[in-house]
This record gives sequence, C-alpha cells and structure tokens, in this order.
Amino acid sequence: MPLPRESTAIDDIPLSDMSFWQAPVAERDAAFARLRALPGLAFFPEPVQHVVPMGPGYHAVVRHADVVEVSRRPADFTSAPIATALENPDPGYAHYFDSLINFDGPRHAKMRRVVNRAFTHRAVQRLVSGVRATAAGIVDELAERGPSDFVEHVAARLPLTVICDLIGIPERERATVNRLSTLFVCAADPEYTPGGPQAWAAEVLQACGTLQQLVLDLCEHRQRRPADDLVTALSTANVDGERLTASEVGSFFILLVLAGNETTRNALAHALRLLTEHPAQKALLTADLDGRLGPAVEEILRYAPPINWMRRTVARPGVALGGLRFEEGEKLLLFYWSANRDETVFAEPQRFDITRDTRQSVTFGGWGPHYCLGAHLARHEITVLLGELLRRLPGIRAAGPPDRLVAGFVNGVKRLPCEF
Repeated sequence: MPLPRESTAIDDIPLSDMSFWQAPVAERDAAFARLRALPGLAFFPEPVQHVVPMGPGYHAVVRHADVVEVSRRPADFTSAPIATALENPDPGYAHYFDSLINFDGPRHAKMRRVVNRAFTHRAVQRLVSGVRATAAGIVDELAERGPSDFVEHVAARLPLTVICDLIGIPERERATVNRLSTLFVCAADPEYTPGGPQAWAAEVLQACGTLQQLVLDLCEHRQRRPADDLVTALSTANVDGERLTASEVGSFFILLVLAGNETTRNALAHALRLLTEHPAQKALLTADLDGRLGPAVEEILRYAPPINWMRRTVARPGVALGGLRFEEGEKLLLFYWSANRDETVFAEPQRFDITRDTRQSVTFGGWGPHYCLGAHLARHEITVLLGELLRRLPGIRAAGPPDRLVAGFVNGVKRLPCEF
C-alpha cells in the first residue's frame, strides 16, 4: 500500500506508542497542535503487535473539520472491518464484534432501525428514573465508607448497574460482566496481561464467548417469559419484517457492555480529577449547580473524551480528503481528543471552562450515522451522579493523581483515590 506523496511522516511524535498517551496533557496538546498545522495528514507506522498481523500504517485525522467530514462520508470511509482497533479482526473474533459500530450501509441501517425501535420512550424513561435511585444508593454507601477508590466504589458502579438493568442481567452475573468489560480494553496494560499478548488474546476470546452466551441464554429465556427489558425487546423486535439474528443480538450486547460501561466510568473519573485540579471552576459550578451542571458535563466530555479515537477504512480507490487521494483499504484514525482541542473551533481549547459553548464537540462522534446511540444516557448518568455527589458531599476531591490505564483507544483510569 503506497504512502501518498502528500502525506507527512513525523518521526519525533510517538503517536503509535502507548507512552504518548501516558505523557502529560501539555505534551500531547503540543504534539497535536503541530499535526493540525500540517498542510496534509501525518502518516504513522502501526505499533508492533504479537497477536495479529499489522498493516503498514495509518493517517492521523486531527483537525475538527476533517473528523466531521470523514464521519459524514461512510460510503467513502467505512467502519468495516472494525472501528475500534488498528488491527483487522482475527476471524475468531469477528463473530463477537459483528455489530453496528463496525459496518455501514443497508446492514447498519437495518440494525439501527431495530435497535431504535427497542429503545422506546417508555423503556428509556424507566431507565432514566432508575439512574437517580442507583446514584443515590452509591453516594449513600460512599458516605458511609469514607475515603476510598473513586473508580471502584463510584464511577464503575453506576454504568455497570444501568447496563445490566437495561439488559436484564441478574445480580449474580454482574461481577462477571464487569470483569469481562475491563478485560477487553486492557491489552497494552501489563497489570492485566501478565501472561503476555497471546494469553490475553485467548482470554478475550473466551470472555467474548461467555458474555455472548449469557445474553443468548437470556434471549431464549425471554422468548418463553417476556419481561420489560432490552433483551426481550431486541429478541422479539420486528421492523418491516426485519429481525436481528441471535448472533447479532449477542454481538450488540458485547458492544453495549463495552460502550456503556467503559466510557461512562472513565468520564466520571475524569470529572472528579478535573474539578479537583480546577477549584475555581468547581466553585463556579457549585454556586449554581442546577444551572451549570449540564454545561459542566459537556465541557468535561470535551476536555477529557473517554474515547481517544475511532478508525475508518478507505472504501474505494481514489477517495479524497483535504487534497489527498487514498487507495482502498488505507486506514485513518479520527482523533477526537485533537478535534476537541482545535483552536479554529474552540477559543483557548486547553483551558477547562464550564461556561464554554461545547456544541461542536465530537466526543460522541462527528454527527454521521455512527453518532453514539447511548450519548443521551451517558450524559444523564454523569449529570445525575455528579449532582448527587456535589449536593451531598460538596467537599469531595481527588486525593492523589489518577492511576491511568495503559491504552491508546480508551482514555482510561484504573484507580483514583478520593476524600471528602
């Protein structure tokens, strides 16, 4: 696959190395500012992996306008074969990740129609009302426990409970779901991969099978005994004669667990960190919590997006973007982190400002067909839990720096001590 003549190779920015995402924010911001200033797109080699063969490299899409344009052109820049990894999926994994995030066109439209029908107004309202009760219970227990790990006892608990309630997963299985969710995103973190990449890959494959079988068993049970949950809705939904196969239902729930759990958990951890690091912004927020909480959540999501990038693949020869032409199969990474700090869109983008106009944020995607299905629910969860914490434990703060997940795709936090 030839490197387009207009592409620029940057040797001193280790964008493909996990160390880049562990570097201080100011260093990453400076690197992305340099990349945005280039006339074309920078080209980077793919990191060395030992699980599946890698390709020659990828083009870094870092400007806000380019991220939005690529997102709106799925016929040219497709999410297939995968949107969430640089490496193409091994055939053994494809069965488990064959979901709407990883394809476009009629198949994506069909699945989106069926899923949208399952997310009825009644189902969403029931879920939204349950979030507040769950958040209140989490804060009750935190107040009784005292200073502790914010990720384990607060941030991880709300999205896990909401997703399991949404699906209808019984209480006895929820610890398993949480463990499997964490496993999927920790390939580069030695804490979670003591046996090396091959052992991790085998464990992920087993975890996929466990999670999918759990949902398929629930589907079979709900066919006999319907309930007011998403498994029943999806396994019985029929939109103009279209239904999801058992495999599609299973892969959708793997996606739902990953997207609904990891992103909200990390956003909540970053929220506490940012409000601790910017006490004046926290004071501004608590002075008018009802009026400023919504905008504050949007700024948290802009400033520290829980997902750093998504991948697109050139769908046909000769596709153009920003004056460049690409060959079919070339890879592009859409760096949401960089687009959310584009100085042509956001004034002083490195400044955390809860009064900022964040309507151009691309945290949940660039307004194309893959705009996050769960964006409304994620915002609601973060808003409710932060509100509950700041009303009842107004002195809550991070008691130390975050222990960050070694990862490039997910802007993850493993642990964050809190005190109040």
